[in-house]
Amino acid sequence: MTATSTQTAPVTMRDHAQPWVVRNLLTREMAIVALLAIVIVFSIITIPGFSRPTVLTYLLLDVTPILLIALPMTLVMITGEIDLSVGSMVGLSSVVTGVLVQAGAPFELAALVALIVGVVGGAFNGFLVTVVGLPSLAVTIGTMALFRGLAVGLLGTTAVTDFPQLWTSLSTAKIAGTTIPYVMIPFVVLLAVFIVVLHFTPFGRGIYAIGLSKAAARFSGVNVDRTKLLLFILTGVISALAGIFYTLRYGSARGDNATGLELQVIAAVVLGGVSVFGGRGRLYGVVAAVLLIGTLASALRMANVTSDVINIITGALLIASVVMASFLGWLRQARRRPGKTPASATA
Repeated sequence: MTATSTQTAPVTMRDHAQPWVVRNLLTREMAIVALLAIVIVFSIITIPGFSRPTVLTYLLLDVTPILLIALPMTLVMITGEIDLSVGSMVGLSSVVTGVLVQAGAPFELAALVALIVGVVGGAFNGFLVTVVGLPSLAVTIGTMALFRGLAVGLLGTTAVTDFPQLWTSLSTAKIAGTTIPYVMIPFVVLLAVFIVVLHFTPFGRGIYAIGLSKAAARFSGVNVDRTKLLLFILTGVISALAGIFYTLRYGSARGDNATGLELQVIAAVVLGGVSVFGGRGRLYGVVAAVLLIGTLASALRMANVTSDVINIITGALLIASVVMASFLGWLRQARRRPGKTPASATA
């Protein structure tokens, strides 16, 4: 998943000469935000009970693992790479936590070990991609099977359900006087950190540079391999954190926990405006896309729509988003065809 000059149009001075409204409001990310608002309003009007406070609570609890993993996945995909092992890492960290608690270890120690497993798994992915030089798609398909196999091998078909009541209750507890779960607090903190890192630091600019052109990024002084390695480690540890929450949320550690979660994460990231070829994407669009998919699924379930139909609608929405992004990219490139934009205007 490496960007080429034909896949990602270069940024020009003409782009920055556009009015602020065009550059910041007439974007794919803002379109997702607007669509999210429309879906919420339409659901409240047409679906009885959708406006109940408990609906928001369970919606946020359901999408929390996706929200968490989508943060580092956005950075990874902006570099032109991908990590398909995140769902399996959620399952593996869940099993590690459960096995250690079952063996008598304190939950806090078990959770710490699970986070270390996430670091090791992410570093393994990053090593194979950056040092060995293998494609991230092939590597993470392999580690997806590896991590899931380890998870199932540790517990088999059994489940661990005996976790401290304090932690299981805290995982679903709401902030006093609101319908918002406490788990949103660490997510908001992480979101703020990721926004600052991606959009306001040289490290974040290096991530975009890698996605646009690895060779150009290296000539600009960006340590491409180290950046990618750090991002894969970050994806692993955040996935492990999501696995710990998943375990507490459902009160069960199983080898098949979070099966297929990686597809939901990637769908949300792509729908949120991140280019599959790298070099483009904003975190607020990704967060809006996660909430859009979660809200749509919740509304359809309340309307007695089957899960198969929900998957079809979600897939159609994703395909439409990718097709529209490609079409808009083609239009931008057509406007910049030779003879229309002077060479001195490119930046």
